[in-house]
Amino acid sequence: MSFNRTLLLGRLALQDLWYDRIISFCITSSLVAVIAPLLLLFGLRFGIVSQLQNDLANDPRNLEIRMLSSGSYDQGWIEQLRQRPDVGFAIGLTRSLNTLADLQVDSSHFIENAEVIPTDSGDPLLGKIKIPHENEVVLTQEAARKLAVKVGDALTLRVSRQFEERQEWGRKSLTVVGILPPTYFNRAAIFTQPSLLLLLEHFRDGYAISALGVSSGQPISAKPPLYARTRLYAKSIDHVASLERDLRTQRIETTSRLADIQNVKSINRVLGVIFNTIAATALIGCIASLIGSFIANVDRKRKHIALLRLLGFTGPSVGVYVMLQGCLLSLLAYAGGYGIYLIGSQIFNRALAGSQATDQMLCKITLGHSLLAMAITVVVALLVASIAAYRAINIEPAQSLREV
Repeated sequence: MSFNRTLLLGRLALQDLWYDRIISFCITSSLVAVIAPLLLLFGLRFGIVSQLQNDLANDPRNLEIRMLSSGSYDQGWIEQLRQRPDVGFAIGLTRSLNTLADLQVDSSHFIENAEVIPTDSGDPLLGKIKIPHENEVVLTQEAARKLAVKVGDALTLRVSRQFEERQEWGRKSLTVVGILPPTYFNRAAIFTQPSLLLLLEHFRDGYAISALGVSSGQPISAKPPLYARTRLYAKSIDHVASLERDLRTQRIETTSRLADIQNVKSINRVLGVIFNTIAATALIGCIASLIGSFIANVDRKRKHIALLRLLGFTGPSVGVYVMLQGCLLSLLAYAGGYGIYLIGSQIFNRALAGSQATDQMLCKITLGHSLLAMAITVVVALLVASIAAYRAINIEPAQSLREV
């Protein structure tokens, strides 16, 4: 079929649809009645689940796996843990007593028993905040509020011990290089290099620590340090289950937010079953309706199709003519359905968000989803139109015109 003949066929298809615009409107409306609700339903499913998944993935507390019991882990064991592909961050923790210290700025601004937490590059809690170096700390907002300090200020860390029946105090001056927002950690604490925690542990174990201003006690041995626990974060929420399971096989008791993660996955599965069932039911009904509409339309235009054959159009050309009309109607129906989806999604987002100040979109689909839905609509319409096209190809011109 030549290019000019193809253009003529397309122009005739458009003019025929316009001439029978009432019938075209009815066929298009039947498609819109299926496309718009399915887009809204899929948008709700994708929006709600993606929002829950984003909340889980962006909250580092959901990646954390806490060790409940103390053990004895050397640096080599922690390094092996870091090499695992499902581990995002791991760093050694000293005994619980040695992760507490007093913080003081002056006589009216101090905190007793603040948490001292080791950190390093890649810490999920700190995010983009500068990692503290030696003699530097990152304060939580609660600690900064109680101490009335800001970035660049200095504070004093103070610890005590009982040594030879007398109480000794160790002190160290630290510089604040960052303040952690209370989003994921709202207790009074400081984040610092693990070497400071080791100093606190050695000090309380009776060693002489010149960095804390204490010269009494035994000199520190060169023995490699042992850690009681590990600050451990999975690489993603999908790795929490496997990592926790492997730790438990090593008789390490742990706890995590795995139940919350599983709840979101269960919601996704349930919504998927609901959407697929409704979509399949609507699609079957739509296909049945379209088959009846297209076949009835071909039967109604038997004389017009016979005339096309007499004008020189071959049987395949007539089939393309019918399928082209089906494609045009499906594209028009998708445009209408997508327009209704845009209006409906705005209504859903305003009603479900609870506040216009929020940026959360609970009903949304991506550009890829939109193009895929349009492709599925066109393919279904072409498959249905091919049945009507086969019927049109088998129309005998002479027999149809004899009935005139």
